[in-house]
Amino acid sequence: MAATGWLGLTSLGIIHTAISLIAVFAGIVALLRYKEITLRTGWGRVFVWTTVLTCLTGFGIFQHGGFGKPHVLGIVTLLALGAGALAGRGGLGKNSRYIEAIAYSASFLFHWIPAFTETLTRLPLGAPLLADAEAPALKAITGVLFVLYIVGVALQVRRLRGGSPVSPAPVRASS
Repeated sequence: MAATGWLGLTSLGIIHTAISLIAVFAGIVALLRYKEITLRTGWGRVFVWTTVLTCLTGFGIFQHGGFGKPHVLGIVTLLALGAGALAGRGGLGKNSRYIEAIAYSASFLFHWIPAFTETLTRLPLGAPLLADAEAPALKAITGVLFVLYIVGVALQVRRLRGGSPVSPAPVRASS
């Protein structure tokens, strides 16, 4: 696909970005409102399904010439979503609720890495803040994001251990 000129994105890139922004918004709302991302809530379902679509559309984007780190991140994200869904159904034993929180929080984290990378290596137009995805500043940002992830997961686990999950019933597969 040819670049549209808008931030150098292809039509698929624009669709991919729009879907990912919906996913990030839904993730933020779910975390603020329910203190977790889970398929038990509408915002959690929006987050999960738009994240799946983000991954799938991302597999068609080859900005840097071929299969690369962003595609690997998409695969890892889908695996995290699968683990979260399985855990949400109670399929991973007594620690399922913890695994669900860790997995869905990881998939939320995985949105932020390319968000910062793409934004800082594209904007401002003509003079982006960072030269490329290997910039040391991006590694520092990723480190901060990881620390925020650990803090967020620790708070979720603490809340779950306290017996106050928003939706304690496991998600059931529909017939």
